[in-house]
Amino acid sequence: MDDEADARELVAMMLAQGGAEVRTSVSVTEALAACDEWRPDILISDIGMPGEDGYMLIKKLRARESESGGHIPAIALTAYGRQEDRRRALSVGYESHIPKPIEPVELLAVVASLTNRTKNIE
Repeated sequence: MDDEADARELVAMMLAQGGAEVRTSVSVTEALAACDEWRPDILISDIGMPGEDGYMLIKKLRARESESGGHIPAIALTAYGRQEDRRRALSVGYESHIPKPIEPVELLAVVASLTNRTKNIE
């Protein structure tokens, strides 16, 4: 999930090239609705967005039962790259924090690790 179309499309393209089925959302409401309709193996979300941000998304997701997506592994993909930003993202429920600009190999490696996939990512 990212509120900027270019960033959303770039991440979707990186993941699709890595063999992933990708769906995108532009808001917390849309992302949660997508999780109701389709159970993703992983959630990747920007943190800084207008209205409800990525912190609110993960709090709402983690409040759900497992069957409703409450335990989906999640990555915070963000321009907020300081140590305290990383700690905050991990403390609210993200399993990983990746600062922008995105390194495709790093993103695919983290996705593979969190989803227990061993596909070659190079």
